[in-house]
Amino acid sequence: MALHLVGENIDKARSYYRAETGKLVQLMRGIYVDADDDADAMVLRHAVRIARYLYPKAYLSAASAIFMGPTRDGRLFLSGRRSQRTRIRALEIIQNEAPHHPSIGSAVVDDGMGEFRVDVSSIRQRFLEAFRLRSEHAASIDEMVRESIAARLIEEYKDAKAAADAVWALARENEWYREGEQSERFLLRRPATSPVHNKAALNLIVAWHGAPIGHLAHDGFEWRWLPSEAGGPALVRQTTPGKLPPFIISLLPEGWLEAVLHDRDERAMLRSGKRYMSNITIVEQQSELATLPPDVLLTRLDRYTADDVFTGTYAGPGRSVIEQSFERNLAQIYEHADTPRLSGIQIKAPMHLDANGTLSPSTGTPFTHILKPAGTGGFEALPVIEWMALALGRAAGFVVPATALIAMPDGMPPALLVERFDIRESVKDKRMFALEDLCSVLDLPTAAKYDGTIERVARAVRSLSTASEEDLFIILRRALFAWLIADGDMHLKNMALLKTVEPGDKQFSSVRMAPLYDAVTTRVFAHLERDRMALKLNGKDDRLNRADFRTLASTMGLRAGDADLAIDDMIARMKQAADKVALPKLPDYGLVGEAMAARMLDICRMRIKLFA
Repeated sequence: MALHLVGENIDKARSYYRAETGKLVQLMRGIYVDADDDADAMVLRHAVRIARYLYPKAYLSAASAIFMGPTRDGRLFLSGRRSQRTRIRALEIIQNEAPHHPSIGSAVVDDGMGEFRVDVSSIRQRFLEAFRLRSEHAASIDEMVRESIAARLIEEYKDAKAAADAVWALARENEWYREGEQSERFLLRRPATSPVHNKAALNLIVAWHGAPIGHLAHDGFEWRWLPSEAGGPALVRQTTPGKLPPFIISLLPEGWLEAVLHDRDERAMLRSGKRYMSNITIVEQQSELATLPPDVLLTRLDRYTADDVFTGTYAGPGRSVIEQSFERNLAQIYEHADTPRLSGIQIKAPMHLDANGTLSPSTGTPFTHILKPAGTGGFEALPVIEWMALALGRAAGFVVPATALIAMPDGMPPALLVERFDIRESVKDKRMFALEDLCSVLDLPTAAKYDGTIERVARAVRSLSTASEEDLFIILRRALFAWLIADGDMHLKNMALLKTVEPGDKQFSSVRMAPLYDAVTTRVFAHLERDRMALKLNGKDDRLNRADFRTLASTMGLRAGDADLAIDDMIARMKQAADKVALPKLPDYGLVGEAMAARMLDICRMRIKLFA
């Protein structure tokens, strides 16, 4: 059980040979762990050694200078020449730009591989770092730690005034005038006679599988994430001080549902609902957690499916006798705070399938399935096209959740029903699941979901996946599949990592690419006939060929021969699937449903032929 660093305790040739023979696992260039080790635990245990290896001219700062290691949620803070972030499994190294004249000292660290020295911020500089504005480094130093640093400075300089003068001297040298003012005020302050409380402040409890994992606090101005003391994997990370953590943002409603809820801001959104995807609940009182049902898959969709058509009883919304719109009826379900909130632009509803085969809205019941009804304005066939795309994906070798088409009431076009794959499969199942989309993984706002590249996705997944090479091949095949079916909507929120924790573990035992979901041929819809790929690869989003995907594979570090085999296998599978996949028998697909499905298969056959 050891960490291997090329040039320090292993040479390049030996590391390459042992990685090729499966004895070592590469975490990133020059950093390896034994194949049978817990990689997450190893990188956290040796976080400071890894940081010194990667950034020898940087120094530990903020909370990491105090604790000589990463924080409980796996963040290690450095200061150096530039600002940058590096993710290695459970560890996130966060480096900010150091001041021009830093005050640093030398510390001794022993992580089980022997003692070594590392530069750290001095006591005075740590105190100034605690008052930097909108700084993640400052946010890592809480009030209690500030108090202890202040007491240490007063002890060294004999009184508060002398300590403030010493801190001010360093602040002036680095032009940290505002930090100097704040630190002086802290050292010389007098206790207030009575505390003032902003009644607009929020303190929301965030629970995962019913167990609290932290608090989302809002003081009326900005957000702050406060992880709980309980051990467990770092699911939620606040990467930008004052902002909602990316994982929480990824759960919030978008598009149609956002408009339906009439929530003006993030505060209103989070207060209007309690249940979210990824087994997350957010409440104001801990007593509310016991009243919310756990999401457990007790009845599987295939039990009430025949020839890809739902055979159970649909008890969801329909059109009323007074021609009230389906969308309005669906919106009424969301008036209940315990109706699960869903992200994504497409209209969808959280549903519960019970043991009798009745499918009803999951208000007050487990959220087990997602209903995707027909859209409007030319998107009436969207559920049918998505069903076709997922059927092709299943035939092409992807893991795909169970699906079925539903004949809807009141003459509405068919809807698509999708079974959740991120929840427990029985009451005895104690595993914990979280689904994190690539927007959250890459720390990007939802509005930037079209701004990434496949190469960037691959880099992020390589550093986090517990089976990185397999997942890189999945990304290669997913990109090729999107091109072959003309899916112009495979953006960063339509790809995700499925994270699993076994009972009692403190780290994720599995971090893998999630099953295929939200795939659709966009080019069959009006005004999207020239739609391009959502994410570029090899610098292109159209007119892709085999050479582009071979270049992508090379960039990802995959062997050319293995990549060619994967591409050939995909083409062969897709060629067969395009001739076999057909719509199930339903009484009415609407005016254009069957025609669009036929057009979709024509596009696929044409692209397969051109690619082969």
